[in-house]
Amino acid sequence: MAYNDNSINRDVILNYALSTYGTEPEYPWESSPDNAVLRNMMSGKWYAIVMRVKRQILGLDDDGFVDVMNVKCDPILVGSLRMKNGFLPAYHMNKDKWISILLDGSVSREEIFPLIDESYNLVMPKAKKRSKN
Repeated sequence: MAYNDNSINRDVILNYALSTYGTEPEYPWESSPDNAVLRNMMSGKWYAIVMRVKRQILGLDDDGFVDVMNVKCDPILVGSLRMKNGFLPAYHMNKDKWISILLDGSVSREEIFPLIDESYNLVMPKAKKRSKN
């Protein structure tokens, strides 16, 4: 699937995960049926969560809801991203290693897709260390 324009939403994210990594979204919460988890099939670990969240819970001014995506990042990158528009401290995750990204058009797909890729790679299984013997 070609991604020609810059618009981003949950469907674009889920299609990207499916076409790039073969990841089908999981919907583990009955109370939040729209919240999707993307899991690395090799490690079983989450690499992204797409959620619909009240704007006020995120510290945003207006009422209503907004879609956000949490991805895992290098802690150094988390700090610099949080200084940019559209990036927030991770909602319901470790704020040192995860970041929330607003899916409201404030962050381009050119910025988001590499962050999904990095998150996927960060949760890959670690190679077993060889003994020195």
